[in-house]
Amino acid sequence: MATVPRPGGAAGTHVCGIDAAMEVIGGKWKVLVIWALSERPHCRFGELRRLVPGITEKVLAAHLRELEADGIVHREAYEEVPPRVEYALTDSGRRLNEALAPLGAWGRRHVAGSTTVG
Repeated sequence: MATVPRPGGAAGTHVCGIDAAMEVIGGKWKVLVIWALSERPHCRFGELRRLVPGITEKVLAAHLRELEADGIVHREAYEEVPPRVEYALTDSGRRLNEALAPLGAWGRRHVAGSTTVG
């Protein structure tokens, strides 16, 4: 099976496209941050935090930095007083969100069709 080198070299290799995608969206909150930005483009940090209940400021800030480094999120800082920063999905981020839509549909069907086993 062919492998694709991961950025940074020694970290390992991607064995498939899903592996590469999971490196970008892995973790509990990143997909929810992407979803929130698809619902509310040009969103400020505090608004994003309200749209993703339960996420801490530290985790949100770290995920936004990682998503920006991966080219999924664009950060726009405005030179105003007080300072204002807005986040939005890039074209790549919008394509990723579209690719996640079938996963969301599967999740809704799975939850709706699940029963408790007892």
